[in-house]
Amino acid sequence: MEFPRVREMKPFRVIPQIIKESSKKYPDIVALQIRRRDGNWHKITYSELGEKVSRAAGFYRSLGLEPGDHISVIGSNSPEWGIAHLGITWMGGVAVPLDSRLTIHELRRILQHAEVKAVVADTPYLDDIMEIAEDLNSLKHVISMREAEGYTLPTLENGLKNSESIPPADVSLDDLAVILYTSGTTGLAKGVMLSHRNFAAQVSSMYASFDYGPGDIFFSVLPLHHVFEFTTGFLAPLDAGATVVYARSLKSRYLKEDMIEVRPTIMLVVPLLMEKIVEGIHREVARSGKLKRAMFSAMRTAARAGGRKAAKAIFKPIRAKLGLERLKYLISGGAAMPRWLSRELEIMGFPIIQGYGLSEAAPDVSVNPPCCPKNESVGLPLPGISVKIMSPNIEGIGEIAVKGENVMVGYYKNPSATAKTIVNGWLLTGDLGRMDGDGYLYVVGRKKAVIVTRGGKNIYPEEIEAVIEMSPLVAEVLVVLGKNSLTGNEELQAIVYPNFDYLDKYMQDKGLDPTSEEDIQKVIEEEVFRLVKVLADYKRPKRVILRYEEFPKTTTRKIKRYLFEQAGAQNI
Repeated sequence: MEFPRVREMKPFRVIPQIIKESSKKYPDIVALQIRRRDGNWHKITYSELGEKVSRAAGFYRSLGLEPGDHISVIGSNSPEWGIAHLGITWMGGVAVPLDSRLTIHELRRILQHAEVKAVVADTPYLDDIMEIAEDLNSLKHVISMREAEGYTLPTLENGLKNSESIPPADVSLDDLAVILYTSGTTGLAKGVMLSHRNFAAQVSSMYASFDYGPGDIFFSVLPLHHVFEFTTGFLAPLDAGATVVYARSLKSRYLKEDMIEVRPTIMLVVPLLMEKIVEGIHREVARSGKLKRAMFSAMRTAARAGGRKAAKAIFKPIRAKLGLERLKYLISGGAAMPRWLSRELEIMGFPIIQGYGLSEAAPDVSVNPPCCPKNESVGLPLPGISVKIMSPNIEGIGEIAVKGENVMVGYYKNPSATAKTIVNGWLLTGDLGRMDGDGYLYVVGRKKAVIVTRGGKNIYPEEIEAVIEMSPLVAEVLVVLGKNSLTGNEELQAIVYPNFDYLDKYMQDKGLDPTSEEDIQKVIEEEVFRLVKVLADYKRPKRVILRYEEFPKTTTRKIKRYLFEQAGAQNI
């Protein structure tokens, strides 16, 4: 089954051409919007965006920066971040977006490796960038995104006021647009080289697959330096004349206020965010009276029986309280969404659709079509993208390979890694998966994470983790092969970080002591062993180990599995 198209794909265009065309086609429509600290909304129309981007490019050129130069941007989501980034590609430069949560050591390494000539930094990050600048001969300019007290630096804010507009540089589809440094779970980040063609292919593919345009509100909550948000939540809406509204904060109070006011139609999310929203709804219901709790239970029963249309109508008042009653698409990516969570969202009428991608594919590979989602899967390959399973085993599981014009140019200054990753035009993702008879893709786990038993059976730890995560008592879990400290034999072990808020209430209701480590261990063990009974015996963990703090993660919130595989679970 091919992905159902809602319209034809657009011709491929370089990023400056996309912005130039939209600024002329939708001049008076709001392109970017954010609520400032004074409580007022700051809005930039498409014609203003085109002017600001061309002035930003002129400002860069006035500093002596040239087409082809590598220029970084660091800061939180804002119209200024977008203008700074778009100005780089408009002048023919290569953008190197930086994750604001990286350490100064990690930032230094990236700036040095990427040979960055200039950094545009928002105020909170200026001190670190200035310290790095003293050590790097290649870094010629530090640019403050806005006026900052105590600094005598060129500022983008003044540049937008005083610089001349310049026409877009003569760049081709095959020219480099972005070098994106991945926050790898297994070692040092690699620089993913993405061309204008890669982004053009993604924008065209999304346009053909989803219905959005003028009048639609994309509510932006994910970091813009991640390619999922940059491509799908920034370039795609700007190409079609939609409005991008930035959340001023991820604190629940401000998030809710902003959503209620703008009433978005499209959101890109990660599972953790939706889990917090679902938990918030359930907490509110639990605090209400018996009648409201009974009504909520009855609504859930009716929604299950009536299907998606009934669920949408029944739960509209609850979604409206969050400002989400107008949502057309709620697209989840970045990490696998537990099936219990997608089911809960479906029951409440949220138009949730799970997708799959990776930085090396710019990033979208597949997504569930809104007409016919199977959210236990990651959907169908998007138009123009081919997916195949390499060397499938008897269960049809093998490495997921991707081909299309969205596939990266390669890794910057790393031809050996590029050659291992792109083979005969196919991007080897390192993810294991299978496809069903309808062509839907299912991700089973990471190739490097597979555990092979002494009997030759393959165990995919992510499959077991997904089962254990169905419990509200479990916040995070990692399944690894560890050594039994008594017998010395290797065994499957589950390391669990409990959901302590839920656990405390559960234990109190059961008359147990929520401060007793022994009681906590017993409750979590019983829950894990109960859940894994649905799995074959060789897939069931033999030991449960508790953690009392979150797992260490990458900046994309993925657990650094390799730390635990190397250490051995018995030592954690």
